Amino acid sequence: MAFTSGCNHPRFTLPWRTLLPYLLALHLLQPGSAQLTVVAPSLRVTAIVGQDVVLRCHLSPCKDAWSSDIRWIQLRSSGIVHHYQNGEDLEQMQEYKGRTELLRDGLYDGNLDLRITAVSSSDSGSYSCAVQDGDGYADAVVDLEVSDPFSQILHPWKVALAVIVTLLVGSFVIIAFLYRKKAAQSRELKGKDAALAELPAILGVCAANLKILASKLMKQMEKLEIQNSVLEKWYENTEELAADLEEHLAEKDLSTADLKLLAAKLVEQREAVEEWDSQLRKQYEKLGSCAANLKTQLKKLENEIEEVEKHLKKIGIRAPNLRLHMAELVDQVEAVENRKSEWKRYLTNIGLRAAELKKNVAELKKRIGALETKELEKPSKEQD
Repeated sequence: MAFTSGCNHPRFTLPWRTLLPYLLALHLLQPGSAQLTVVAPSLRVTAIVGQDVVLRCHLSPCKDAWSSDIRWIQLRSSGIVHHYQNGEDLEQMQEYKGRTELLRDGLYDGNLDLRITAVSSSDSGSYSCAVQDGDGYADAVVDLEVSDPFSQILHPWKVALAVIVTLLVGSFVIIAFLYRKKAAQSRELKGKDAALAELPAILGVCAANLKILASKLMKQMEKLEIQNSVLEKWYENTEELAADLEEHLAEKDLSTADLKLLAAKLVEQREAVEEWDSQLRKQYEKLGSCAANLKTQLKKLENEIEEVEKHLKKIGIRAPNLRLHMAELVDQVEAVENRKSEWKRYLTNIGLRAAELKKNVAELKKRIGALETKELEKPSKEQD
């Protein structure tokens, strides 16, 4: 709930708490009473720095105040903010010169409103509106509160100082961070460079080890070739023995018992040849696995050498000749691969020969068995 207050003032609205002064004024207006009263709003007037503000109060009962002595006084300093008397503005505080105006249009109605332009935070406080009219005197207090949300605008040097301090602190933090980061990167690079300095020697050792492994594989190849020669002779002997047995069977110049002994010897020799062939195949598989491992390690070594050379070239360090033994090593690996292919073809051929030999031996054994049966049947026919 609100009530319109003031002497014919259209915008001066007050809450119900201000009703009491009006009741008092009505009481004073009773017949025979002419006491002067100044009424001011009980609410604090608020403003923001730089705005214009109007401090309102009025006479009660409403009467012409044009010829009255009106003073607005700052209670904090007791200084005169504005002094009006008989249509003239008189002395006032230095701080308010040119900033105050008594709104004279409302004087005829008893309004004593004071406008203060461009208020500052120092204008905050209580103001007394005092009226002297003949022998009568009255006053009222108006509270003004000026907020300063942008006080830094009034003190640019403080803003500049704060910005400079912030920039200095931020720069110091950034410099310290970059310094520590650079130191950490420097330590990391030194560690990597040390590792790279040792890497050529390590790669050289790896290359030498691979070269030794390739040499061992070549020796194993030579050993397998010797064993292959022995196996080849065994196959030839077994095949010759099978041919002799077949010849004796055809000519029938040996007894069945001798043929059986010869067949048993042939089977025994064939089994020995198969066992030897099985061992050679296992050695071949082992050799193939070693050769594949050698090839993989060689490829890995080649990639590592390429990466090291790129990095050393990037950081401006002359790369040592890491490929010193690579060409010879590659040739050895290719030789191992070629020999391995030859061995594969040879073992395939040996397998075919072994199958054929096994088939021939089985056929010979079958023929010997038939011959033995025939000889056993012959005496029984003669007895009949």
